[in-house]
Amino acid sequence: MWTGRAVLWALIVVIVVNGVRAPFERFTQQNAPSGAAPVAGSGFPTVQASAFAAQFAEVYLNFDGARLAERESRLAPYLPEGAEAQFGWDGFGRMSAGAVQPYGIEVVDADNAVVTVAYQSENRRQLLSVPVYHDYAAKRFVVAGRPGILPAPRAADLPPKAAPERDRAAEQELRTTLEDFFRAYAGDTTSLQQYADAGVTLQGFGGAFTFLQLKDLAVPLGGGNTREVTATVSWGVPSKATPSTDPEPADPGQAGGKLEQSYLLTMVKQGDKWFVKDIRGAHRSVAG
Repeated sequence: MWTGRAVLWALIVVIVVNGVRAPFERFTQQNAPSGAAPVAGSGFPTVQASAFAAQFAEVYLNFDGARLAERESRLAPYLPEGAEAQFGWDGFGRMSAGAVQPYGIEVVDADNAVVTVAYQSENRRQLLSVPVYHDYAAKRFVVAGRPGILPAPRAADLPPKAAPERDRAAEQELRTTLEDFFRAYAGDTTSLQQYADAGVTLQGFGGAFTFLQLKDLAVPLGGGNTREVTATVSWGVPSKATPSTDPEPADPGQAGGKLEQSYLLTMVKQGDKWFVKDIRGAHRSVAG
């Protein structure tokens, strides 16, 4: 009997405590700030922060002593209130940078991160480290301190790769077909589809380039009626200038040029004809 009474009283105490605690928890949750920041690392908007820093870098890394006011007005949307208008630049000299892209991000805490962007300035590839602060309540960013320019890693050493044995007979057989294909791929969209495998729709350049030469065609041994081939093509780059009778214009930009590109094609043989099933960018070259 005493054991039963003890269990009953314990049950009553639990019900009373839960009845008091539940309204209290609801009240505190309703009065919590709506813009409260999450704990560190639980949701910092890295994509948006990277975009913000890249836009800032595009403005920050381009300056000219003759255009102070323009740079000042363009920097203003990124800087905290009261920040120096040129943000560390004394107003002399000039610098130009482009190819600005997000490179990495280090989340410091729930509100702060350091975004690194890569850029190109003349013949140098470099990095810019940008500290940013995120206001969760307002959903806004601001540059939180002076950026830092860093050298970018140099290009990797490309190890040599052994060349596969080539099927010279298949290369000879495919050459004429692929020359005609790339000629149509450059501009003759009407006839392009006749080179496509069944069910494949090809889309060419529509006249943006002209076909000059199939410089190389590599077909590895084996594969039967489906072959993966690598083609190196020389495209003609048209000039935007008015045609001139001068064989060597003073401005090389006025002359048509050429551009070599490499492609990986999947070729399928049906009967005695070859058709293109797929075309995409080639893999790495054999040379180291």
